[in-house]
Amino acid sequence: MRAVVQRVAEARVLVDGKVRGEIGSGVCVLLGVADGDGAELADRLARKVARLRIFENDEGKFDRSLIDVGGEALVVSQFTLIADSRKGTRPDFSKAARPEAAELLYDRVVQTLRDLGVPVQTGVFGARMQVALVNDGPVTIVLDT
Repeated sequence: MRAVVQRVAEARVLVDGKVRGEIGSGVCVLLGVADGDGAELADRLARKVARLRIFENDEGKFDRSLIDVGGEALVVSQFTLIADSRKGTRPDFSKAARPEAAELLYDRVVQTLRDLGVPVQTGVFGARMQVALVNDGPVTIVLDT
């Protein structure tokens, strides 16, 4: 499982030109699920996203989490994060989880974040989406689990 977590001032995802999810201050999470990933990994990743200290305290140090600041999360499925591009110029997506398995784990990450008290918006799993965001910082962290 791999997640790209971007601290944002705002973010939204559109499907067919319609806003499907939109947040203010918080994080945009692009989430890729690999073959063999499981529920325990999904829970661990969600807890890490919620508790990742990428928001500044009063002294300007990264010392506050999404939970601490009451931020929101926009979680977008992105199987292309699992691509292997070490050989050639065409990415290999064979290590990405099958859609049925990936969607279950994507939903689990979303639900675990909600269970932790994080307001979550989502895209549409498997749809072609447009993601618009204002990266705050910029702060971008890649989480490999």
